[in-house]
Amino acid sequence: MTTYLAAAIQLHGGLNKSENVVNATKLVEEAAANGAELVVLPEYFNCLGPLPEVVAQAESIPGPTSEAMCQLAARLQIVLVAGSICETGNSAGQGHNTSLVFGPQGEQLAIYRKMHLFDIKLSPELTFEESHWIVPGEVVSHFGSELGNIGQAICYDLRFPELFRQLADSGMQVLAFPSAFSQTTGEAHWEVLLRARAIENQCYVVAANQYGQHSPQFTSYGHSLIVDPWGRILASQETGDGIVLAEIDLERLSQVRRDLPALKHRRLQSS
Repeated sequence: MTTYLAAAIQLHGGLNKSENVVNATKLVEEAAANGAELVVLPEYFNCLGPLPEVVAQAESIPGPTSEAMCQLAARLQIVLVAGSICETGNSAGQGHNTSLVFGPQGEQLAIYRKMHLFDIKLSPELTFEESHWIVPGEVVSHFGSELGNIGQAICYDLRFPELFRQLADSGMQVLAFPSAFSQTTGEAHWEVLLRARAIENQCYVVAANQYGQHSPQFTSYGHSLIVDPWGRILASQETGDGIVLAEIDLERLSQVRRDLPALKHRRLQSS
């Protein structure tokens, strides 16, 4: 399949998991009804708030949320990147920030545990120590499907270009990018970094972000978008629940790589 529709789902998650999953399900259903074959949910789509409370509601895999998303993908016959959830860790009081991908038959296509953790202190209003609660993953994840070779990353990973170059070297054509990117950093860096990752790796980027205030100390930026391999924003939504829908054209991607073969012109290789 050389062309298909992809959707980035934007929503506002809280600590009520059942409400979040119902809302996410409705938006995924709407995206599929509009023709989307690849749908990406945001980071912590099923539960977002103060991290101690998020970790307290961590789930095993399989578990209630992963089973619901597995069944949803099968019912709608789509590839569903189920944002991320807090997965139960091996140590008490800690978990993983985990993204699962399900295929049209409900099969699990991939799993990715966020590698780079958001430990920052920009102001009294934006202080975050994700690593106190979340154990980083160690494995880069991409998967092949009828929709192309799709790579995975989550939120703060965006600032580490070596991850995306490794994915590109593995054949990535589309980046599925769940996020809860903060308002403060999002205003400055969200769009420019997403466009840079698309341009330098000559891939599509489907970036699904949370929006709104989730705790007194944390507000997500919204502005979910889809970017093409030339760095053009194909579709976006500033705020509010919604669906960002755009066409993925793998032949267009191949043409960009043929006309400007920057990935083949690299001189510095890893040892």
